[in-house]
Amino acid sequence: MTHMPSRRLFLQAGLAAGGGLLIGLRLPGHNRALAAPEVEPFAPNAFIRVAPDETITLIMSHTEVGQGVYTSACMLIAEELEVGLDQITAEHAPPNNALYADPFLGEQATGGSTSTRAGWKPLRQAGAAARIMLVQAAAEKWHVDPATCTAEHGVVHHTPSGRSLSYGKLASAAGLLPVPKDVTLKPASAFKLIGTPAKRIDTPAKVNGSLRFGIDVQVPGMKIGTVAASPVLGGKLISIDEAAARAILGVRDVVKLDNAVAVIGDHMWAAICGLKAAAPKWDDGPNAGLSSASIVQSLAAASDADGVEAHASGNAKAAIASVTKRLDAVYQLPFLSHAPMEPINTTLHVRPDGADVWLGTQVPPRTQAVVARITGLRPDQVTVHNHYMGGAFGRRLDVDSVEQAARIAKNLAYPVKLIWSREEDIQHDFYRPYYYDKVSAGLDVNGKIVGWLHRTTCSSVMARWLPAGMQKGGKLDPDTVECAVETPYEFPAQLNQFVQVENPGVIVAWWRGVGPTHNVFVVESAMDELAALAGVDPIEFRRRHLGKDPRARAVLDLVAEKSGWGQPLPKGTGRGVGLQIAFGSWLATVVEASVSERGEILLHNVYVVADVGPVVNPDTLAAQLEGGMIFGLSMAMYSEITHFKGRVEQSNFHDYRALRINEAPKVHVHIVNNPNAPIGGVGEAGTAAASAPLANAIFAATGRRLRRIPFATGQLSQA
Repeated sequence: MTHMPSRRLFLQAGLAAGGGLLIGLRLPGHNRALAAPEVEPFAPNAFIRVAPDETITLIMSHTEVGQGVYTSACMLIAEELEVGLDQITAEHAPPNNALYADPFLGEQATGGSTSTRAGWKPLRQAGAAARIMLVQAAAEKWHVDPATCTAEHGVVHHTPSGRSLSYGKLASAAGLLPVPKDVTLKPASAFKLIGTPAKRIDTPAKVNGSLRFGIDVQVPGMKIGTVAASPVLGGKLISIDEAAARAILGVRDVVKLDNAVAVIGDHMWAAICGLKAAAPKWDDGPNAGLSSASIVQSLAAASDADGVEAHASGNAKAAIASVTKRLDAVYQLPFLSHAPMEPINTTLHVRPDGADVWLGTQVPPRTQAVVARITGLRPDQVTVHNHYMGGAFGRRLDVDSVEQAARIAKNLAYPVKLIWSREEDIQHDFYRPYYYDKVSAGLDVNGKIVGWLHRTTCSSVMARWLPAGMQKGGKLDPDTVECAVETPYEFPAQLNQFVQVENPGVIVAWWRGVGPTHNVFVVESAMDELAALAGVDPIEFRRRHLGKDPRARAVLDLVAEKSGWGQPLPKGTGRGVGLQIAFGSWLATVVEASVSERGEILLHNVYVVADVGPVVNPDTLAAQLEGGMIFGLSMAMYSEITHFKGRVEQSNFHDYRALRINEAPKVHVHIVNNPNAPIGGVGEAGTAAASAPLANAIFAATGRRLRRIPFATGQLSQA
């Protein structure tokens, strides 16, 4: 990830449609000016709308995937605007890369744990500028010095005279004022809202059921459909029994594509029954022989050769060859499905003069573009109505399902909601890559690492999703080596390589944490193995290799204290540690787990110490780390997508499962207060932190080293 831009933020203001103050903000590199007052009140990247009716609206470029970003963003605005969190509402931004691109991602997208990092300074600057202008408007009305006025809870006060005016009454006048070129932000010591455990603004609507996710969309005249696509990637539809499908009561239409069929009905049950009656037959195509065994075999063979160099310092190969104590290990992580609670769904109404699409998406501009391309409309004729998402974890960074929906909907004269079944969702996902990693490292006579070689072999998400993001002449996917090239440790000699192996039968995609979720597991597992080889306590071994990183040492020391590291445990129980710098945040984690005589893994406690720099909402931070940890532990224990005869073998939560409530450990989160450091991300940090400490805890409990995820697949019961 790149660092936040340091150049000055550009602020602009004007009158919103219908009156009121409109504050827009434009990040460096985006040159579009604020729209004229008479057009729709949209501003570059994100903006505040203060209306005469006292409503204050933040239009968000990022989407709410469950990470609490709307609450955090509103807190940033409210802090400097001097309003309560209850006075702000948030709206989804329309698709517009020129106005709303995330500076970390280069386009209007939500991912990579960047949302709060991207908005940390710009949103506060926008709030401060709005407050200054509102105070100025009041001062001019009263003919007083603005310095004698204060703002509090959406009201400007003139203490000497006792006069006051609300923001709504000042909004129109403030919109005519010039925007201050430079604004002074509050020091952390003056924060009233930032850093407090604020309640999420979307919780009441979720509790009372009024909040609408994409799957909840209702449009007048809408029909509902479901889809079956070829079970093998690259396969084609041979035939269906259309008459049988149409004979089902409530079925309205059947739409055939080259690789899929959709049945549309008055309700979902009619569509499901119609699709079953259609009994589609498939030509499996060129990938019919694909299997997990063949995939792993191809990765293993490719990993024997050197790959593209991602990092080199010193001569790691020579250093390792000269020692008597060395580690040579292979670590494997499987394909993973996103499996969100809300399966893929898209509602579309395609007309000759335009189209509307309702869904939850992490990439509104890509959604708009693909509908325009399939329907032949101009992008400006396609309106995207973005919604909250019931999970996504990167799945909705892709628009394959939207493309499919557009191909179906353009054949229909009415709005249609297309919903994938759970089985369709899991078996036609774009998966996190299968990783096959080789690590070699050597120890000197003092038990210190003298050389480190880490070779990652896998498919590239970046090469497909954003080819421009590839490095070294298109040969290096930086995500594949994230948290492998830059670890918390200092090695005298280090070599990182990437070997790209693409399999035409599987499409790989972003998954909650992607590269770091695999590299932290590999690096921290290898560090534990080296600690055992050196005969040194795992935490002490890490301390010896930390170099001059005080933040890493602080979180490691604190997690040792909080977890009771070194204190005795019952037989068969162990503690494992992991340390990471990922998404701009420092985390140290200890997992306490036991293994029964039958090889069953039981999770007891997880201790997470996090230094994310400034903390916007500690409740959200803790929730994200807790949820990410459960997500990551589910992956480590159970998650695996396998292929046989070209088909994905898993289909639902019975065979692609998560931790059950009774299996979940107690997660203890401790936050390091570091308000003057750069702000980090947390949405994916907990996921990346989970698997290595668990593997290390299993080793501490049993002496067995598990190098292949998932763990709860009989590995511990095998002879």
